[in-house]
Amino acid sequence: MDEDQKNHLKAYGIAYWTISKQLEVDWLLNYRGGSFLIKYNKTVEDELKIRGVSYEVMADGKVTNLLNEISDPAVNMEMVKLEKTPKIAVYSPKSKLPWDDAVTLVLTYAEIPYDVIYDDDILQDKLSKYDWLHLHHEDFTGQYGRFWANFRYATWYQEDVKNQETLAKRLGYKKVSEMKLAVAKHIKEYCAGGGFMFAMCSGTDSFDIALAAEGVDICAQMFDGDAADPNAQSKLDFNKTLAFQNFKLDNNPMNYEFSDIDATQTRTLNQTNDYFTLFDFSAKWDLVPTMLTQDHDKVIKGFMGQTTAFRKSLVKTSVTVLGENKGAAEVRYLHGEIGKGQFTFYGGHDPEDYQHAVGDPPTDLNLHPNSPGYRLILNNVLFPAAKKKPQKT
Repeated sequence: MDEDQKNHLKAYGIAYWTISKQLEVDWLLNYRGGSFLIKYNKTVEDELKIRGVSYEVMADGKVTNLLNEISDPAVNMEMVKLEKTPKIAVYSPKSKLPWDDAVTLVLTYAEIPYDVIYDDDILQDKLSKYDWLHLHHEDFTGQYGRFWANFRYATWYQEDVKNQETLAKRLGYKKVSEMKLAVAKHIKEYCAGGGFMFAMCSGTDSFDIALAAEGVDICAQMFDGDAADPNAQSKLDFNKTLAFQNFKLDNNPMNYEFSDIDATQTRTLNQTNDYFTLFDFSAKWDLVPTMLTQDHDKVIKGFMGQTTAFRKSLVKTSVTVLGENKGAAEVRYLHGEIGKGQFTFYGGHDPEDYQHAVGDPPTDLNLHPNSPGYRLILNNVLFPAAKKKPQKT
C-alpha cells in the first residue's frame, strides 16, 4: 500500500471482500503504507487481478521474518486482525439532491456494500443493525443547509423543504429542527452504545450545533416560521457536543455558514498552498489513530466544502487531532470517543475536487485510484472490522 500500489482504493474493497468470505486479513500498520496480509488463496488472487490491485506473493519464511520485525517493540509497526465485515449505513435523503457524497462515491468504487437510511429509519431505531454510520452534506440544525439566500427559488431546494416538512409532520414533530435534533440525539446514543460514526463537510459542525442548541430556537423565520431566540448564544450547552466547544453561532440567515467552527470564510489559504499533515502515532500504543491515518502520503491536499476546516481553538481537548494545518490553526481530521463508541470528523466535501459546487458532476474515481484524501475515508470503513486488543496500561 505504498507508492507501488496501482489502486489503493480498490485494495480496501479487496480486504472487505476477503473478510466477507471468512478468510483472514491482517492489517500491517505502518508497513509499506499500511499493507494487507492475506494467506495465499487462488480465488483472492484472481479477484486482485480482476480489480487491478497490486499484490506480492511472499514465501512463508519471508512472512515469518516480516511478522517478527513488526512485533519488535522498537519498531513503530503493528499487526491488526480484520475479522468481521462491518455493516455500513449511509445517512442520506431518498430524493436526489444536486451534490455528491464522497463516501458513497468511494464505497461504490471500492465495491463495498452499504445501505441508505434517513431520518425515519433512525427514529424507528434501525441504527442498531449497523456497525458504521456515515453522515455527509447534512444540516442537523433544521436550516436546510443555509441554502435559502442563493437557492430558495430552485426546484430542488423547494422540494427538499417540502419533503422535510412532510416527514417531520408525519413523524409527529412541529418543526424540521425538532426532528433533526431527535435524529442527532439518536445517533449520539448509537455511538455511546458502541457504534462508529464518520462525518464529513456540514455533517460535522451542524451535528454538534444541533446538540448544543437543544431546546433553543436558532432558526430564522424563513426556516421554521418564527424568529430565532435572540439569546440563543448564551443558552448553548457545550457539554452535549462531541467535538467542539465555545463556538459562536452565525446569526445572519443569509450567510452560508452555521458558526465560527468552520474556517472557510476567514482562511487565507488557496489551492496552491492548501495542505494538511497527518500526525504520526505509536502503532503499538495508539492503535486507533494509527489505523485512521494509514496512508502513502503524510501531507494531504486540502479541499473545500461548506465546512472546510475546524478552528483549532474550538476543538475539545478530549478529541484526538489526526490531521491539521498547523500554520493556519486548522484541524482537518479528528477522532474521539463517546461511551463505548467512537466518531471521526473530516472537513471538506470531496478530496479530489478542490471547490465542489452545487450541481457539479461527480468525481470519477477511475481518475484518482491512488487518492490519499479518499484513503482516509476507507481507513474509517475498515476500522470497525479490527479485532480490538486490550488497552495497554
